[in-house]
Amino acid sequence: MRKSYAQVMIAVILLSCFMAGCSKRNTPAPVSIDIASLHAFGPLPEVMASDANPITEEKVGLGRMLYYETRLSKSQKISCDSCHLLDQYGTDGQPTSDGHNGQRGDRNAPTVYNAAGHLAQFWDGRATDVEEQAKGPVMNPIEMAMPTKEQVVAVLKSMPEYVAAFQAAFPGEKDAVSFDNMARAVGAFERKLVTPSRWDKFLRGDQNALTSEEKAGFRAYVEAGCQTCHAGTYVGGNLYQKLGMAKTWSDTSDPGREKVTKNPMDRLVFKVPSLRNVEKTGPYFHNGKVETLAQAVSLMAEYQLGKTLSDAQVKSIIIWLGALTGNIPAEYIKAPVLPKGTAKTPKPDITQ
Repeated sequence: MRKSYAQVMIAVILLSCFMAGCSKRNTPAPVSIDIASLHAFGPLPEVMASDANPITEEKVGLGRMLYYETRLSKSQKISCDSCHLLDQYGTDGQPTSDGHNGQRGDRNAPTVYNAAGHLAQFWDGRATDVEEQAKGPVMNPIEMAMPTKEQVVAVLKSMPEYVAAFQAAFPGEKDAVSFDNMARAVGAFERKLVTPSRWDKFLRGDQNALTSEEKAGFRAYVEAGCQTCHAGTYVGGNLYQKLGMAKTWSDTSDPGREKVTKNPMDRLVFKVPSLRNVEKTGPYFHNGKVETLAQAVSLMAEYQLGKTLSDAQVKSIIIWLGALTGNIPAEYIKAPVLPKGTAKTPKPDITQ
């Protein structure tokens, strides 16, 4: 029996309605985030400014040169960028970094991106700011191994281009080329190493900046209690915490902040790292012994929060952490042309 045109159209309409209903039932409900849970966070600033070290174009330009300058090391093979590679999110991907004559320290090189906004520098907080931090590796016998501050200044003064750059960056100073000014210039450059991400767009009101999966991941992060330590503008970097708050940490070989303060209460206390760009900055923890982000999340939940997260919870949290990966300022970090050495420039020294 042949169906009329009207009967066929009715059947098509009914089928369409049925399929639309199925589609709606299969579409997951939008994921929302409680506004109150966002109060502990904030978007990145454009610049991590310092009243003590005002940023100028001349100072930043000099700081960029010094950041890439291998002649600030005894062997003339190591620069800031050797361990904190700016095109690789400010790390070198190693548990610990190669230093003078292949020596290695006992701590992981943290990223320099967004670091100027932290409460202090280094895992144990022994430097108050990036300007003070810039002095440490240069003089560390395991890292860049320069024997004296005077040797650093001698290297810089041996090249007329550097002398002119220091005079432009620090006008009015009788002797602009100094060890302290070297550190101020590097610090000024690092204060603009900011990596805004989709998380920042979301915090500024763009509800479409995160996917539903990322929003669900943030909710899992908050429900687990991770924001207890990893919050604020930098999602960490703003406090110290003992490693093993809920469960005793087995590796006690590194005393942590106790080494700085000499206070036994600070044993195994470290600066809480920022989670900005965390998916790009492994391996993890102060000694770089944790290879994957999934391991890091699980261990922190167990030892800091006393919780065992399921694989699904860990995966969800990691999805949100991916939204913290920001944009590297490619033009800003472009390696500059460095001054040529002169007859007065000290030669490389590979002795211990």
